[in-house]
Amino acid sequence: HVRSRRQRQMCIRDSPSTSWQPPRPRAERHGIRVEIVLATDPRTVPARPGGMARIPTAVLMHQLILASGSSARLTQLRLAGLDPRTIVSGVEENPLPGETALELTCRLAQLKARTVADHVEMDSPMIIIGCDSVLQMEGRIHGKPGSIERVKRWWHQMRRQSGMLVTGHHVIVRDDRGERSATRAASTALTFADLTDEEIDAYAETGQATQVAGGVMMDGLGAPFITRIVGDPHNVTGISLPLLRQILLDLDVPWQSLWQSSEA
Repeated sequence: HVRSRRQRQMCIRDSPSTSWQPPRPRAERHGIRVEIVLATDPRTVPARPGGMARIPTAVLMHQLILASGSSARLTQLRLAGLDPRTIVSGVEENPLPGETALELTCRLAQLKARTVADHVEMDSPMIIIGCDSVLQMEGRIHGKPGSIERVKRWWHQMRRQSGMLVTGHHVIVRDDRGERSATRAASTALTFADLTDEEIDAYAETGQATQVAGGVMMDGLGAPFITRIVGDPHNVTGISLPLLRQILLDLDVPWQSLWQSSEA
C-alpha cells in the first residue's frame, strides 16, 4: 500500500501475466498497466510479473544504445562512465486524451526504445534506453516549447512558482537469455526564481530552452533560474541515473559492467 504521494515511482508493465494483478486497477489506461511503488524500496518490484530467476551476467558485455538525440542525457551517461551509441527514434511526442504526466512519459519512453529496438540488428548483447520528460505545472503538462515565444510565455507563468519534472524510462535488455524490459518514472520538484522580464527575454532569445521539457535546464544558461530541487537532480537533465541503475539491477545487469575502461 502506498502511503506517501510525495515519494513514488511509476512502473508500467507491458507484458502482464494472468497470475499477476496490479494493486491499483484504476491505473490501467491507454493499453498499458501501471503500478506505483515506494521510491525508497524500488527493488520490491520484480523485473517481470511473476518474478525471474536471477542469473549472473557480469561476464556479458552489453552494447549500450540511447534512443534519444538529447545531448544532456548523453553527457550525463558519459560523466557516469558509460559510452552509449545514440539513435534518434523520431517518435512524435503527442499526448493522448486524459493522459497524466507519468503515463505520457512512460508510454513515450517505451515507444522510443521499442522503435529503435525494432530497427537494430542484434549482433551482440545490447541495452536500449528510452526516456521522455515533461514539466507539470498546476495540472498542465509542458513538453518542449518548440519556439522562443512559447519559452517567454511559459517562463512568465513559471517564475516564482513550483513544478514537477517527470521523466519516464524504458530499458530493453537483449542477450543470450532473450529479451526483458522494464519501465519506471522519476519525479523531481522544482522551484523557480523570480525572473525579471529582461532575464526571460534574454534567456528565450538564446534558443537553448526551445527543445527541453518545460524550457527548463540544469546544464545551461537556465541553471541559475532553479532555486530549489527536491528529488534526483539528474532527472532534471532528462535521465535519472539512480533509477536507471536500479532498473538495470532488476534486469540482472550490474551497473559497473557498463563502465568504460580508462584505457579505452
